[in-house]
Amino acid sequence: MKYKALFSILFAVSATVVIVVGATRFAGCQKRSTAAVPQKIIASQPEDTNAVVSKDALNAAVADSSLEPRDGEFDGKKIVKTDAEWKKILTPDQYYILREAGTERAFTGKYADNHEHGVYYCAACGQALFKSETKFESGTGWPSFYQPIYAKNVTEREDNTLGEARTEILCSRCGSHLGHVFDDGPKPTGLRYCMNSAALTFVKK
Repeated sequence: MKYKALFSILFAVSATVVIVVGATRFAGCQKRSTAAVPQKIIASQPEDTNAVVSKDALNAAVADSSLEPRDGEFDGKKIVKTDAEWKKILTPDQYYILREAGTERAFTGKYADNHEHGVYYCAACGQALFKSETKFESGTGWPSFYQPIYAKNVTEREDNTLGEARTEILCSRCGSHLGHVFDDGPKPTGLRYCMNSAALTFVKK
């Protein structure tokens, strides 16, 4: 009986650990607890030179003439490329996230703590996606915004890959995966666009 009781205790502890680890692994990909109150970033922090590139650098990153960076609202002209063509343009990490809908680990992306003022572009095609004024601290470890720069610059798609209905966010110009959007963000929209750093390119303004 003594061993049976000990086994029951060890089994309960193991199950708890599995549940906690599993919840931690996907916390940023799912809706947050309502107890978490996001705070918008107000003060700028020291510049992280690894996270900020110039406009010329952005142009160089999308040297293909069809991928010229765009600051305005999406004009409806989509960019279509084969997997082989995207692999020539993107790094392995970018390809995994942008074209295969992968997710970078929380707190590892270079823009999670970027507090500089500027614009975030799609790393695949250079379309403007978010302004720094709409970025806020979500505590998830991923860059979070409460609205896109233009509604037409992103598109939504239902995603059931984790056993629950989520809303995937893609670049409307090239169809690349950016992240997901949830309804637990701050005012004025109440939305949290949870993005992958590798899917973005930041230009300081």
